[in-house]
Amino acid sequence: RIRLSSAVSIISSDDPVRVFQQFATLDLISGGRAEIMAGRGSFIESFPLFGHDLNDYSDLFTEKLELLLAIRDAEHVTWSGAHRAALTGQGIYPRPVQDPLPVWIAVGGTPESAARAGLLGLPLALAIIGGLPERFAPFADIYRRALAHAGHDPATPFSINSHGFIAGDGQTAADLSFPPFKLVMDKIGRERGWPPMSRAQFDESRTLRGANFIGGPEEIVEKILFQHDIFRHQRLMLQFSVGTMAHADIMRSIELYGTRVAPAAREEIARRML
Repeated sequence: RIRLSSAVSIISSDDPVRVFQQFATLDLISGGRAEIMAGRGSFIESFPLFGHDLNDYSDLFTEKLELLLAIRDAEHVTWSGAHRAALTGQGIYPRPVQDPLPVWIAVGGTPESAARAGLLGLPLALAIIGGLPERFAPFADIYRRALAHAGHDPATPFSINSHGFIAGDGQTAADLSFPPFKLVMDKIGRERGWPPMSRAQFDESRTLRGANFIGGPEEIVEKILFQHDIFRHQRLMLQFSVGTMAHADIMRSIELYGTRVAPAAREEIARRML
């Protein structure tokens, strides 16, 4: 039952044909468990690397998402656009087990992207990487209103994506995850002009209203329920972890998520939804 996906595939600077072929291959190997997280990306280094103009940032995503969906829906595709060579009926192979292959829209900061996902009837993956969860609450409303406006299923899946790490208790989780988290974020910060991350900032991100799901099982369950009250989402995807950690620690985090966090959160959400 484990799904296989990317955090986000930057289709604006990647090629939709290649992305589809890669995930179709993964879908075949896994027996129908792959899904694409398509997004514009919060970092822009790939655009000049592949010869794209940043002035075309929005148009690139719109056009390439259109092509990706066309490839998903038909074996032979006729398509033309401004930023990629045209397709004139060529067959796109391999074809996946799932029909259609799930395509999610990964959103990080723009309400317009949430509206786009809703109008297209595609599942939405909202990344809460920084800031207060309440700041992102309008995204859920925009998405659901767009679904309704376009006549799509109101139960189309909606996911919250974030960073996380679980240990036996909150202090242990913080002590284990902070050094690698800081190492990665400070490296990115040096490239982008951010100040170094402090332990106080990191600990603030672990609080109930912080962005990161880092703590003991009870803390993580509380945070899941808190955000579910805001978003009413159907799925939570956590990235374990930011930075390199001991394999045993990551495996323990996954074990705690599956055996203690997920069952408790599901049970309480089901009770509240009665």
